[in-house]
Amino acid sequence: MADRLKGKIAIISGGATGMGGASSRLFAAEGAQVAIIDRNGDAAAETTKAIRDAGGFADYWVADVSDETAVATAVKGVEDKFGPVTVLFNHAGTIVIKPFLETTLAEWDWLHAVNVRSMFLMTRAVLPRMIAAGGGSIICTSSISAVAATPMEVLYDTTKGAVHMFARAIGVEFRDRNIRCNAVCPGFIRTPHGLREVNELQALGVDVSDAAIAAQQGRIGEPEDVARAALYLASDDSRFVNGAHLFVDNGFTAI
Repeated sequence: MADRLKGKIAIISGGATGMGGASSRLFAAEGAQVAIIDRNGDAAAETTKAIRDAGGFADYWVADVSDETAVATAVKGVEDKFGPVTVLFNHAGTIVIKPFLETTLAEWDWLHAVNVRSMFLMTRAVLPRMIAAGGGSIICTSSISAVAATPMEVLYDTTKGAVHMFARAIGVEFRDRNIRCNAVCPGFIRTPHGLREVNELQALGVDVSDAAIAAQQGRIGEPEDVARAALYLASDDSRFVNGAHLFVDNGFTAI
């Protein structure tokens, strides 16, 4: 199936690599004009080139999406080039893995800025013209960690719990303006972020071995598994899905 996003303008924060990169490529293949906003300019340029080489439409902006001025500048750049954004995928995020009593206030503030404040800033910047254009879809990357706590991840789990409720509350507040907002919630996925999480948890004595992951979710997920879920939430196929949490974890949270 193709053209599920035909005519849509999509911003993907953290859209250069991993699940974000897979989503950028898939959204473009399905007809969207894709705007990647990422701190990694080289990777963003590479993904943009791959999309264009495949016949798609894409451009990129280098920005720290936890910074208010950087977000405003990047979103204005996207709107000036493509027009009002009708799909926003708030994907940018990272992780801190360490014992709770060793977690610093600076780390607490930094991870909340990257994982939560970024979604506030991006959504607030995009919504006025999205509403004026007749509505749109917002997707936020949460995690199984919003509901399934892991040792050494109190800080990360807390940020994803906030993302969970952010998506739900935006969906409720802006439903009457034809805005949908949902969260996609990956399990363990084969990305640089996911593999680093596995390695650092194992180093701290948490069992996330291949056998443990297989028992919890059958196999490690692939970036494209999450991209396909995000595509569904971005497309009109999910037109009556709002304020939902779509788990992409092959049953991890169902056990």
